Amino acid sequence: MIDGKVYRTVSQKCWDVAERLADLGEMGLRAQALSPMPELLSYWMSASQAGPLIRYLNEEIARMSAESSGRLVGLGAVPLQDVDAAIDELRYVMDSLSFAGVEIGSNVNGVPIGDWRFDPFFEACEALGAAVFVHALKPTGMDRLVGPAPLQQVLAYPTDVGLAAASCITTNLMVRFPRLRIAFSHGGGTLATLLPRLEQGWQTFPALKDSVRPSPAEQARKLYYDTLVFDALTLRHLVASLGASQLMVGTDYPFNFHDRTPIQRIASAGLGADVVDALIYHNAERFLGLET
Repeated sequence: MIDGKVYRTVSQKCWDVAERLADLGEMGLRAQALSPMPELLSYWMSASQAGPLIRYLNEEIARMSAESSGRLVGLGAVPLQDVDAAIDELRYVMDSLSFAGVEIGSNVNGVPIGDWRFDPFFEACEALGAAVFVHALKPTGMDRLVGPAPLQQVLAYPTDVGLAAASCITTNLMVRFPRLRIAFSHGGGTLATLLPRLEQGWQTFPALKDSVRPSPAEQARKLYYDTLVFDALTLRHLVASLGASQLMVGTDYPFNFHDRTPIQRIASAGLGADVVDALIYHNAERFLGLET
């Protein structure tokens, strides 16, 4: 329920480890990062109200990971509406639950994640080696959509993710925290398409060039992105624009809009063997801190 209305009906695959592992096998996946349904991040509650729910989610993710024989890797939740509380929960999931990192929303009650108020949180993520996965949440522009409710997921989500990634570039997040590993869902949303325009604007307007350094294109290649774009041409564009070292498998599993053949889609996209291996294996290992 959100705002008193049924938002989504979920299956037991959200919490049933055996079913999830069986589906992973069918999808050709050996392992999976396990993160909360974004709406459960609960930024619209006070941190004291959200805290017990966040802790329950993290304990459940830990349980599922423990039952998976190493195939499920935890990405926890934090109450980012309160930066101090978020840092406390971050330390808990990293130190006590041995998670790979956390998932956060593309905005926190309308504030883009690149905003400087979140710097202490990202500083803690960098210090703890926590991967940060950004998923769309309560996207902007809903009043501009004309059509049924699923357009939120289809159109508004990637728009908000693109704005979130852009906010990290225009505030020089990766300059401030160069060891931070932060990834964006849905192929970074609209970012790759808008990046040439952002780059040209940076070349044209002194105010942009003075405030954004290094260039937007260079900073974009320091972020990570998933491959969930459903199209070979678009995937090749992401590789060319954002870098083969920065992309990794994304699925949106277990929801009905997920990619059921993610490995086949990458393998058949006309990419070189080294690029395919990077997208399927090596980049995710590096992002999640699993490299041996």
